[in-house]
Amino acid sequence: MKNSANQVYPVIWHNDSVSLIDQTRLPNEYAFVEIHRSEDMAQAIKTMIVRGAPAIGVAAAYGMYLGAREIITRERTEFLTQLENVAQLLGSTRPTAVNLFWAISRMLKTAHATEGSVEDIKQVLFQTAQAINAEDLQTCQAMGDHGLTVLPKTPAKLTLLTHCNAGALATAGYGTALGVVRSAWREGRLEKLFADETRPRLQGAKLTAWECVQENIPVTLITDNMAAHCMQRGLIHAVVVGADRIAANGDTANKIGTYSLAIVAKAHNVPFFVAAPFSTVDFALSDGSQIPIEERHPEEIYQVGDTRLTPEGVEFYNPAFDVTPAELITAIITENGAFAPGDLAKYQLKQCVN
Repeated sequence: MKNSANQVYPVIWHNDSVSLIDQTRLPNEYAFVEIHRSEDMAQAIKTMIVRGAPAIGVAAAYGMYLGAREIITRERTEFLTQLENVAQLLGSTRPTAVNLFWAISRMLKTAHATEGSVEDIKQVLFQTAQAINAEDLQTCQAMGDHGLTVLPKTPAKLTLLTHCNAGALATAGYGTALGVVRSAWREGRLEKLFADETRPRLQGAKLTAWECVQENIPVTLITDNMAAHCMQRGLIHAVVVGADRIAANGDTANKIGTYSLAIVAKAHNVPFFVAAPFSTVDFALSDGSQIPIEERHPEEIYQVGDTRLTPEGVEFYNPAFDVTPAELITAIITENGAFAPGDLAKYQLKQCVN
């Protein structure tokens, strides 16, 4: 849904169900899918009707509530057992996006900690899902503003490059990487945005470009293999991307092609920023080698619409994400400020001590 300023909200509780923008139909059709059951939410996440790590987390939280609402028992232990089954269903959809598991875990912990009847637990779960939604929107707005503090000071107006879609569509609204872009545009610091098309699903071409058009942010689309050329010609002042999971040392998993973009940026002395909420940092993983990488169906590579691009007999490899080593990242922008990748664990430890 959009507000009067054309701000996009991809996950909305509406009329006793969850309303999702169907991102598989953009940019040609702005349509919604109404989700009433946890199984439908799991399917929506798996098929990328809703996508982007923070948005997946919000959707999963509502999916947990929908699943809780479907459980017909007044016995607390039986209810919690069945809720664990809902959590397993939702958790099986996208293995790389850590916000999915963070949201599910928070909902489960809330259910176990809530006293009272089963109906009381269901009501608290609904309130928690709404809180996760509202918190993510606030987080993205704070992230955008923190991003302004680390972007290059010159020139006065910047040309930024992003990859995939880390905008309002990928969050509860406003965006992570695109949130930084929005804040720069609001403050008169942005000349324009270059958006990689992002093979094979073309999220940059279909989603990032669409979002920018909605808000009149100047955007230029390039193919993924044009980024090095643009940097060589001095057209890019900084790169800002999102993240699906960040290891404790700052290694970052994001849409496939991000790693090569970081290498190119390093070669041309272009700052490379990751924008993501702290919930995307998985402190249980010491480095990026431990991040599971989702592999998707090969038809994303060999077929566009109904048209096959390759001959029969060709083999395919279709990883959806890659991992960018921390040493290639200038800073990680969060709702708590911008950090050198190696300082994330130090900040977390300091917060725990305090």
